[in-house]
Amino acid sequence: MNYTQNQKIKQITPSTLIIGIDIAKDKHVARAQDDRGIEFGKRLIFENHIHGFEQLIVWAEGYAQENGKKTILFGAEPTGHYWKNLAYYLVAKHYQFVVVNPMHVKKSKELDDNSPTKNDTKDAKVIAQLIKDGRYSVPNLVEGIYAELREGAKIRDQLVEQLMTTEGRIQNLIQRYFPEFFGVFGDWEGKAALCTLKFFPFPSDISQMTPEEVLQKWKPYVQRGVGIQRATKLVEAAKKSIGLSVGIRFARQEMGCLLDQYELFKTQLEELDQDLEEVGKTIPGAKKMMAIKGLGVATVTTILAETGDLTKYSHPQQLINLAGLSLRENRSGKWKGQTKITKRGRSKLRRALYLAIRPLVAHNSTFKALHSYYTKRPDKPLKKQQSLIALCGKLLKVIFVIGQRQCPFDGSKLLCGIPQNQA
Repeated sequence: MNYTQNQKIKQITPSTLIIGIDIAKDKHVARAQDDRGIEFGKRLIFENHIHGFEQLIVWAEGYAQENGKKTILFGAEPTGHYWKNLAYYLVAKHYQFVVVNPMHVKKSKELDDNSPTKNDTKDAKVIAQLIKDGRYSVPNLVEGIYAELREGAKIRDQLVEQLMTTEGRIQNLIQRYFPEFFGVFGDWEGKAALCTLKFFPFPSDISQMTPEEVLQKWKPYVQRGVGIQRATKLVEAAKKSIGLSVGIRFARQEMGCLLDQYELFKTQLEELDQDLEEVGKTIPGAKKMMAIKGLGVATVTTILAETGDLTKYSHPQQLINLAGLSLRENRSGKWKGQTKITKRGRSKLRRALYLAIRPLVAHNSTFKALHSYYTKRPDKPLKKQQSLIALCGKLLKVIFVIGQRQCPFDGSKLLCGIPQNQA
């Protein structure tokens, strides 16, 4: 993770046995070679089970002893989630494990045989060749509390997605059967609105009731904020509704199911957020990150889940590269293209940073001043979107420093070098 290109190449010595592995769902293919690209023996096809992993180690150790190799470097293309079991197993056995970029495999498969043919055996050879040339990276295999955070963050994303889907289906149902509902209630998630959807969601139910009866139904669930005027407005809207009047029986059943799902997902999300906060606060520096105005608990835990242990990084630029926020440009002769971010990295980390920087710019005086300076500076001012992306990198640097030193956030250091009249 911290290696430069030269350091990666230096890892490959004449005493290194390189094992390239093409990952699949059930069976993997491995090929062995030395630092010059000379292949040893035939391929190995092994299953994605413990006996297959043991077979791989015996096979690799056999070639290492036969050819006088002291170290074995295993490398693979990270296909889906199927590579993780093998990676954790080999690392636990104290073997080196690296990964190659799938795009590199795709673009370099014709170098040896000048053929676009693709198969598992050929891919394993291509992977080994890329490792030989130092075109690999060391995966960030999180462990302990960081593994717990990553799994929790994944579950949170799933719950949020399910909750949003359920909310959309509820609104779809309301708009079809009672479109006037939103003229009575500004927010369907309010207590009185939810009570209405639960007990009498359709105009045919409400039009037979009096405002007093509606208000009586609300009282056990709503203590204040709604009265006879709101109930009267609801009854009048129901009597003049243009909503559908067909399929009511199963529409009512659908509404009940959706409301149950909504309450379940919301409760699960609240409980998960509490657990993530408790786990996240045990990480060194996490409390100080959460103390930054505008930075929420969910954001901090998501960022730490994606980065892992911050002490394993030697420079904040490594975090920027991990998030895919490093800059790229196209240039040829006098022509210079537009500079953009690479987007090569962990997309969830990049998304979490972007969602975090917007409230920071709105509520945190330091980031607000930086955003104002970037967009209004006399020398090459940035567009607002460009400024937000640049500030994502600044935020990563702040998190890196706090994680390394466990020091509180000091906004004045970020504003150094900015003229006071422009801050």
